[in-house]
Amino acid sequence: MATVIDTRTGARPRHPEKQSRPDTPILRKPEWLRVRAPGSPGYSATREIVKAHGLTTVCEEAACPNIGECWTQNHATMMIMGEVCTRACAFCNVTTGKPDALDPTEPARVADAVAKMGLKHVVITSVDRDDLADGGAAHFAEVVRAIRAAAPATTVEILTPDFLRKPVSAAELIIDAKPDVFNHNLETVPRLYLSIRPGARYYHSLRLLERVKERDPNQFTKSGLMVGLGETKEEVMQVMDDMRSAGVDFLTIGQYLQPTRKHAAIDRFVTPDEFKAYEEIARAKGFLMVSASPLTRSSHHAGEDFARLKAARLAQDSRAKDAAL
Repeated sequence: MATVIDTRTGARPRHPEKQSRPDTPILRKPEWLRVRAPGSPGYSATREIVKAHGLTTVCEEAACPNIGECWTQNHATMMIMGEVCTRACAFCNVTTGKPDALDPTEPARVADAVAKMGLKHVVITSVDRDDLADGGAAHFAEVVRAIRAAAPATTVEILTPDFLRKPVSAAELIIDAKPDVFNHNLETVPRLYLSIRPGARYYHSLRLLERVKERDPNQFTKSGLMVGLGETKEEVMQVMDDMRSAGVDFLTIGQYLQPTRKHAAIDRFVTPDEFKAYEEIARAKGFLMVSASPLTRSSHHAGEDFARLKAARLAQDSRAKDAAL
């Protein structure tokens, strides 16, 4: 019988699976990607509410560059089901490892925080939980229902995992919880999945978004892409076409930012003019709403964008009625 004693001191690595990778260079950010460090009174107030409720936010875990702006405006994206992910995506700063058991008090705590913050619109995301039979779908749905009960005037946007290799009923549990927006990010173009998002499958993610529309045609769907990873313009446009074929309403496109030297390297910084061109192309392809800029993230300005999304659908429906007369 052997006894193994762990003699390491200090914190375990955040990304143990990346430690053997060679360091990659971190490019100097251009002026259009520089943001102020957080520290306003509004930021501090939001942070206090989040910590008092024992909540995790993707703003912190993913090192979002917009945290100062969003938290100053009392906007925070809650990350449920723990802070440890079962996936090891090459772009992501969330900790990889074996997660703890689900906390049954979390839905109520999230809902209470949403009510106390007075949020008009809230974004709920999560880590991947491949260790759970349903990928955490039932827990996700319970969080949505708890927010509906505690803050009925708040609109709810969810940013979900892909539920790869889980029963179809898992995704249906969340769809049937009736979030206002169902978001699942494709993240990158199919060619780069093996190196950037190895635990996921492009067409499975696309099918998830399509399934939302099949089950609830009135539910808004949303998806996002990172650029600057080596994709071509033609590949990005093909992903746009795939999303539109799946009925996606809202597209976000932002610059990939490398968390550490162990993560995927930035191929290049995409210019603001290129983002503007992507936005114009996407609108021409029929998306109701498009947000494309270097600092665009899935939940950045989500409340304001949701209002525009609803207005765009109303305008589209009105035009369709006029054309039918």
